[in-house]
Amino acid sequence: MLRLVLSSALLSFATAAIASGAEKPNVLLVVADDLRVELGCYGSAAKTPNLDMLAKRGLRFDRAYCQQAVCNPSRSSFLTGKRPDTLHLWVNGTHFREQNPDVMTLPLWFKENGYETRGIGKIFHNWHTKEKGDRRSWSTDEFLHYANHGDDTPEVKGDLPPNLALNIGRAYGKVPLCERRDVPDEAYYDGRVAAEAVRVLGEVKDRPFFLAVGFWKPHAPFNAPKKYWDLYDPKSIPPLNGSRPQDAPEIAFHDSREILGIPPRQISPNAAQIAEMRHGYLANVSYMDAQVAKVLKALDDHQLRERTIVVFVADHGYHLGEHTLWGKTSCFEYDARVPLIIAPPEMRSAGKATKSLVELVDLFPTLCELAGLKAPAGLEGVSLVPVLNDPSATVKQAAFTQHPRPAYSDRSASGLPDAMGYSARTAAGRYSEWRDWTTGKVLGAEYYDTERVPAELTNRVDDAKAAEPIRAARAALHAMFPPDIPPSKR
Repeated sequence: MLRLVLSSALLSFATAAIASGAEKPNVLLVVADDLRVELGCYGSAAKTPNLDMLAKRGLRFDRAYCQQAVCNPSRSSFLTGKRPDTLHLWVNGTHFREQNPDVMTLPLWFKENGYETRGIGKIFHNWHTKEKGDRRSWSTDEFLHYANHGDDTPEVKGDLPPNLALNIGRAYGKVPLCERRDVPDEAYYDGRVAAEAVRVLGEVKDRPFFLAVGFWKPHAPFNAPKKYWDLYDPKSIPPLNGSRPQDAPEIAFHDSREILGIPPRQISPNAAQIAEMRHGYLANVSYMDAQVAKVLKALDDHQLRERTIVVFVADHGYHLGEHTLWGKTSCFEYDARVPLIIAPPEMRSAGKATKSLVELVDLFPTLCELAGLKAPAGLEGVSLVPVLNDPSATVKQAAFTQHPRPAYSDRSASGLPDAMGYSARTAAGRYSEWRDWTTGKVLGAEYYDTERVPAELTNRVDDAKAAEPIRAARAALHAMFPPDIPPSKR
């Protein structure tokens, strides 16, 4: 039986496989949607036994960050290994190939290097028609539902069980914002995504594959089957601190329209409704965890674990009322930080965690090195193999996240933002600058000693006692996003 061991000399798994006459290592990339760092293995109240078990097989990254906290820009970024400013893509409404018709993608690179590549569920952004997918990246058509999250009406035989969730006062598309029905997993998108992933694993098991499985959850609506709601005692769910950070500039916030509705017709949820939404989010997380388990079990059933690199990641984080915000689209830690677990076969650091700062753009070069492939030119991340070898290793001094204002700038009259926020997360804290889109003038700045106060409750940008960490973080930000270049010129 093939046993691939990562050595301190950075020996790739593919190199080890070639030396033993075995085939290339497989890749299983699992992507969650809108999942902040809310897994049991990270110390969360979320019940995620299956992902916790995966973390014991791999390395848990405690400081992993997305490049923009909204679906399309984030996914386009890490699936091409390029930052949003390089792609000129900061909104959900623009397909990444409209601005970058020939850009290389992660699955396409593996396809060109002899892999069977399959995409199941939400990997690239949730395009609503087949024509808007990225067919060239995959060996066969993607498996999608070609519908929005708000169209996830439960599919059941017979009568639809009653909704036992509290009425929040707002629908999410065509379904209730909170939905607690006694239905099977396959009634919703993610159950069907898991079933298809299991089927495809049986189909591709005898040849090298790159299988990407994208789950919609815990993205709203909060509509996991009832049994996942029942995992939680509402009284045990951590209470909400909804305070805004003291002295933070107004531009750092947004109107939470995805969850609360578009002003002026927004809901103002009461305490019970807020608690119900937070409960529903955790139920969604547990539902997603259960679907991941089905895919991992199929991997084991086909005896593929020892030659498959498994990666679990979220596209970005999420607010559940913290900072008065709901949803994503900010540069705060809740939105920028993501769970990331990388589990190659038989890794020496299995079960450990790392505080090394990493970014999602690092996934492309990392998977290339692990698979023994030469990386394409122009990638803007770095390989994380040194950290997999030694969790105490450092590969970068800062991780960068950005976001435009208005938060959903594709809804503005021009389709362009008024401002761009650029944020650098260092080992000590988070420094952000909000710059005018046209002139580059700084409209507001923030510094949070995030490592000491994770909730980011006080903007210390003018605090002389924080001068040195601010200087270091500002220098890192300016090196990546020079202040003399307006956002519109990048």
